[in-house]
Amino acid sequence: MAEERVGPGGTTYREAMREALREALRYDERVFLMGEDVGQYGGCFGVSLGLLEEFGPERIRDTPLSESAFVGAGIGAALNGMRPIVEIMTVNFSLLALDQILNNAATLLHMSGGQLPVPLVIRMTTGAGRQLAAQHSHSLEGWYAHIPGIRVLAPATVEDARHMLAPALADPDPVLIFEHGSLYNVSGELAASAGAVDLDHAAVRRPGTDVSLIAYGGSLPKALAAADELAAEGIAAEVLDLRVLRPLDSGAVAASVARTHRAVVIDEAWRSGSLAAEVSARIAEESLYELDAPVERVCSAEVPIPYARALEQAALPQTADVVAAVHRAVG
Repeated sequence: MAEERVGPGGTTYREAMREALREALRYDERVFLMGEDVGQYGGCFGVSLGLLEEFGPERIRDTPLSESAFVGAGIGAALNGMRPIVEIMTVNFSLLALDQILNNAATLLHMSGGQLPVPLVIRMTTGAGRQLAAQHSHSLEGWYAHIPGIRVLAPATVEDARHMLAPALADPDPVLIFEHGSLYNVSGELAASAGAVDLDHAAVRRPGTDVSLIAYGGSLPKALAAADELAAEGIAAEVLDLRVLRPLDSGAVAASVARTHRAVVIDEAWRSGSLAAEVSARIAEESLYELDAPVERVCSAEVPIPYARALEQAALPQTADVVAAVHRAVG
């Protein structure tokens, strides 16, 4: 289980996710959490720690080691009026439930002529940078963003981690939430006045005029760090957090490019067929004449994520790579 460290901001991403779960369980008796090790162990990454003692085994359910079975059970529960939250340990393991997600959860409303909504939330950890090797480290959320019939979220801030779950549970369609593993120990201020997150729109995390850095999830801190470095050089980078990967907020992307006239897309997934490719294509389709330079993409090397730390870091997008891409765009 991941060790929890509370930083000076007082609330970690992990704590924010746990409080979101606790609130949902208290607010609605139909809500329950299910997955491998979510109960007695407290979750593979410690998000559900203590919830079994508070809510009991009927609502915090440990499951057998079969993603297809427990995602299917979640779909059945949603069809029968419950509000299940299914936790899958890592995005790589979600491939074992891809048939349930694609062929059942995403399609039943359409195939039933609107009679069978599937109000299911599936949470899973994604991303690399923690030396968990190739079977636990990939960023496959772009694959799921390809599928009609589901909503795909990538909370990158403590506030989004805390406040995305409630509107996700209120959505009549299946919602997939991707939590980057490197963010669990990140801490920040959580405003008491913050409310439910808008699940349709991206968010500008830093305004700028010279280049748009378009990122999401675990790449957002790297984009913000790059913006800090660039500011010291006199380059004002705008940082756009996509945060909703399906439906993609093309309007926010176009508006950012219209302000800066240059774009760098940061995506921890592989470059070929990536979400970065989709964003770049939409910029070409909708904002081509706003561009003063070709769109740059900063993605992972097209290899299975290595275990060795030096190789893993070399395979992933880094702040220095973002800065170099901006220099190419700005000229």
